[in-house]
Amino acid sequence: MPPASMSGKVCIVTGANSGIGKETALGLAQMGARVVMVCRNVEKGKAALEEIRRESGSSQVDLLIADMSSQASVRALAEEIRQKYPRLDVLVNNAGGGAPARKLSADGIEMTLATNHLGPALLTLLLLDLLKASAPSRIVNVSSSEAQSPASLDMNDLQFERRKYRSVAAYGQSKLLMNTFTFELARRLAGTGVTANCLHPGAVATNIWSAIPIGKLIIAVGKPFMLNSKQGAAVSLYLATSPEVAQVSGEFFVKSKPAKSNPLSRDPKLMAEVWLCTEKMTGLPLA
Repeated sequence: MPPASMSGKVCIVTGANSGIGKETALGLAQMGARVVMVCRNVEKGKAALEEIRRESGSSQVDLLIADMSSQASVRALAEEIRQKYPRLDVLVNNAGGGAPARKLSADGIEMTLATNHLGPALLTLLLLDLLKASAPSRIVNVSSSEAQSPASLDMNDLQFERRKYRSVAAYGQSKLLMNTFTFELARRLAGTGVTANCLHPGAVATNIWSAIPIGKLIIAVGKPFMLNSKQGAAVSLYLATSPEVAQVSGEFFVKSKPAKSNPLSRDPKLMAEVWLCTEKMTGLPLA
């Protein structure tokens, strides 16, 4: 079956210089989309840009630089996107990471929370008007089943100021927040033509494992049984391009099928609380 055509569509992929993000950007470029790669590191971004242009045979691949943990950087990125692109068909919030030890972002926010939830949420909300004007359009958030399924939320201590910091707990919390936020966003976007879904890419052998104390051991032992980055990008590409899910919103996908998310993420009271907390921590009145 030939790949879907994305000709004429503008797609943004954050964290696009390596791993799943890079393969997602490549896949979209191969389908004919104008792809906007968002990367933190200039040199790595440029190298990935040239590689994707070469492999896809497309010149319609651009590079923008932003640090998703910095709200000022995310705001500058959103403004640059609005100035450069008249439409936005797909936003793939792929960038993410984890800190082995507790550290703070430029905004004084715990780094994993800042990078994995607040940065993507802020970018999404700053681009909502463009997404709505380009409808039908799609928001695709890369989450994690293994991380968010067992996670819990202490809404009074999201930054681990009182609890002992554990990188696995912080990462899981950030992905649970992402799912909860996605479901509330989808509810609020009903009828606009903009869909919002989140996904588990599978157990993929990428550098995200370096955030976990035993990550190197996991990779060393489990890599033969893990997905490569190309396989890991399959669900993102499916949600970004497939006609089958054009009208589907507010779902969590595993292996390109709707799946159960952590029950907390579907709790209406918690969904509202996470929304308000995100509003407060980004300083952005949410739609």
